[in-house]
Amino acid sequence: MSEPQLWGTCTDRFRAVRTALEENLRSGEELGASLVVEIDGETAVDLWGGYRDVARTLPWDGDTIVNVWSTTKTVTCLAALMLVDRGEVDVHAPVAKYWPEFAANGKQDIEVRHLLAHTSGVSGWEQPFTTEDMYDRDRSTARLAAQAPWWTPGTASGYHAHNQGHLIGEVVRRVTGTHLKEFVASEIAGPLGADFQIGAREQDWDRVAEIVPPPPLPFDLSALPADSPMMKTFTGPPANAEAANSPAWRRAEMGALNGHGNARSVARIMSAIALDGVVDGVRLLSPKTIDMVFEEQANGADLVLGEELRWGLGYALPQPSAVPYLPSGRLCFWGGWGGSQVVMDLDRRMTVSYVMNKMGPGVLGSPRTETYLRAVYDAVA
Repeated sequence: MSEPQLWGTCTDRFRAVRTALEENLRSGEELGASLVVEIDGETAVDLWGGYRDVARTLPWDGDTIVNVWSTTKTVTCLAALMLVDRGEVDVHAPVAKYWPEFAANGKQDIEVRHLLAHTSGVSGWEQPFTTEDMYDRDRSTARLAAQAPWWTPGTASGYHAHNQGHLIGEVVRRVTGTHLKEFVASEIAGPLGADFQIGAREQDWDRVAEIVPPPPLPFDLSALPADSPMMKTFTGPPANAEAANSPAWRRAEMGALNGHGNARSVARIMSAIALDGVVDGVRLLSPKTIDMVFEEQANGADLVLGEELRWGLGYALPQPSAVPYLPSGRLCFWGGWGGSQVVMDLDRRMTVSYVMNKMGPGVLGSPRTETYLRAVYDAVA
């Protein structure tokens, strides 16, 4: 078996980042990965390497894409913020203003901002509900519209692990007449020339990296009460990493879970937040809307993840007790199950993105995520 190769470019300033990625590929801690650092619209790091299959026969190329799990949410929330920026959505308006059926079962006062900040009380589906049920967009969103919230909306966050994309995606569809998948393609990825999509077109499957499932989630669900939001969220439906390699998963529209891209495309899209809303002359947001991202919506123990989290509009804000490797300041971030992550640092006009196919433990980044981000921030200190 040949030694895994690392390709791409990296300025001398970030050579420790390259070394860290190289060592993880060589040791087998990484199977395949890509990592990008953009500062002030210029690319300082664009690295990729390793393998996109478990058999280690297919190299991770410059155009390899991978399922990025909840890093997808960062793009989905950007789509919602673009509608806010255009005056088509008011974050303080009830969701039911745009999606009347959502008012059922005591949800008439849930606001759009509650969906963006995971405070709506609707953090999953009532059982019975399976991974495959998520693929039926119309049926699964109708199920969410009919449910009652699991806690008093707006009083605490509870991570909308599987369903945030269904919730926000339905608002996008009701407002624009366009499904989230198409909105991202035509309004975000297309104008920016970013190799990112919700789901994955069949013609791209031969360049999609194979997902390698992580160790079990660090929760003992059996020890939780049946009505616990953590229990209900992570069993409605149960987490299923293997599903990401299936055709049905790739064909679905799940704006919380099945975005496919690489570090380069995620960084290009999300750099809009770090660069005052403009990427290479394409304006996605105004500075006023970006300011809204930093309006704190929740601060405390997340009812689903059990971590102390701060949520702004659509993104997590620095919280040293939960994510000690990110500095304080005007910064927002989120990542995906297994370790992928994107950080938008407005103080430094910097965007950092990392994606991989061998999933690590945990849901708030992996030890690898921490290693790379510490190296990045050491370099810019």
